[in-house]
Amino acid sequence: MTNTTITTVKYFIITGFPGLPPKHHSLVSALLFLLFLAILLGNVLILALIMYNDALWKPKYCILFHLAMTDLLFGFVTLPKVIAVYWWKAVVSPFAACFTQMYFVHSLGAVHSLILLMMSLDCFVAIWFPFRYAVVVTNKTIIIACNLCWILTFIRMMGIVLHALTLPYCNLNIIPQCYCDHVSVMQLACGENVEYVKKVAFGNSMVTLLVPLSFIIFSYSSIIVAVLKISQNDRRYKVLSTCIPQFTVTCLYYVPRCFVYIATDLGFELSGETRTIVTTMYSLMPAMLDPIIYCLKTKDIKETLMKNIRIGKIHVFK
Repeated sequence: MTNTTITTVKYFIITGFPGLPPKHHSLVSALLFLLFLAILLGNVLILALIMYNDALWKPKYCILFHLAMTDLLFGFVTLPKVIAVYWWKAVVSPFAACFTQMYFVHSLGAVHSLILLMMSLDCFVAIWFPFRYAVVVTNKTIIIACNLCWILTFIRMMGIVLHALTLPYCNLNIIPQCYCDHVSVMQLACGENVEYVKKVAFGNSMVTLLVPLSFIIFSYSSIIVAVLKISQNDRRYKVLSTCIPQFTVTCLYYVPRCFVYIATDLGFELSGETRTIVTTMYSLMPAMLDPIIYCLKTKDIKETLMKNIRIGKIHVFK
């Protein structure tokens, strides 16, 4: 029988990127700060364009509004802490603060996944049932569906976090990650119920990831089939181009995650440093790139943005 020393952990130590030499801390913190500014400015721009332009009050842009909201909030939940770690050596995260961050990290990630599902379904209905689209997909139905995504997900994730709080935590309190997440925190838990809590959380994460992904794959596969049936090349491109932004942001979110899961399942073990870098990048890069993709690839948003820029120039020179 082994003895395990159990203490009441009052705080955790956030290390950021493990193994990063101190001489690079300033550079990394500056890059993270620029990333934070890009996420902030890009997503606030998208939110403002949709909110203050009646021409963009359409179902597909209501969905985009919620996607931008998840990206913006995720940046606020994660980046300030890791920037503080490198700028001010603020490595301590109080116990309650760490679990609160973990709750929002996983809740926002799950909501993001559901919003991407709604995007794919919006494209699916628009291409396969164009004459029914205006009846089935309305602003009201989209707003209700998006609100349900937020409410039900935050309730579900509360159970996961409360379940983790039932465990005792051993005297090691170092989290080799840029923010508190369930996997990292569970490595510090002890007691006979640890594996059960991990399995419940893993099952929940698989449902969160794979159920929406299954419907997304079905939707986009059906869209590709529908596009291939169109004989005219120009019409085919026009139909396909309406879903290119949605497909691109979906790939940004899912492809890196699936790569990590598949690589791990096949026995390709990633080092702690590599895993931290990869998970941080695939969590934060979509939040920065999504607004750029929509501004460049979506005609309505591009035209609205250019119109507002022209109006701004006119006001400046008056």
